[in-house]
Amino acid sequence: MRRGRSGAPPHAAARTLTSVGTAGAGPVGAPDAVGAPAEAGRLWHVTLSLSGAEAPLRDVRQALERLAQDHPFLLTSRYANDHAEIRYWEEARDLHDAAAVALRLWGEHRATAKLPPWEIVGLEVIDRDTYHQRVAEGYGPPPASPVGVHPY
Repeated sequence: MRRGRSGAPPHAAARTLTSVGTAGAGPVGAPDAVGAPAEAGRLWHVTLSLSGAEAPLRDVRQALERLAQDHPFLLTSRYANDHAEIRYWEEARDLHDAAAVALRLWGEHRATAKLPPWEIVGLEVIDRDTYHQRVAEGYGPPPASPVGVHPY
C-alpha cells in the first residue's frame, strides 16, 4: 500500500528506480554521465489488468495479498476467479520507465506471491495531473477507497 511521499513506509526510501532500456542510467535523481542532476521522478497512476484460466477465489485473494506485501506500493486490487485489476502509484522518470516496471510486476512476483499464471491483458499509465483531471470531470476512476484487495 503506498502512502504518499511524506507517509511512505520506512522501507520505501530504500527503493531505487532505474531507467529501463537506457544504457548507463542510474537511479532517479542521480547525476547523469556528464555530472548534471537527472530529472526527478514523477508520479504515474498505473492500472494493470490480468486474465487467465479460472482459479479458486480464495487462492486469488491470498496471492494478491502476498503481492501487496511484496510490492508495498499497491493501492488497490480487484479480482474474480479469472481476472484481476491492480491499481497503484509509481514514481518514475517517465512513462516508459513506469510502464516497464508495471509490465514486469506480475512475472517478477509470480513465484513469491503464488500468483495465478495469468497474462497481462491491459495496461494504462497516466500522469498525476491527467488522473486528477479525469476524476474531477467525472469520467475517471474514483480514488481507490478503500485501499486493499477486494472482489469485483
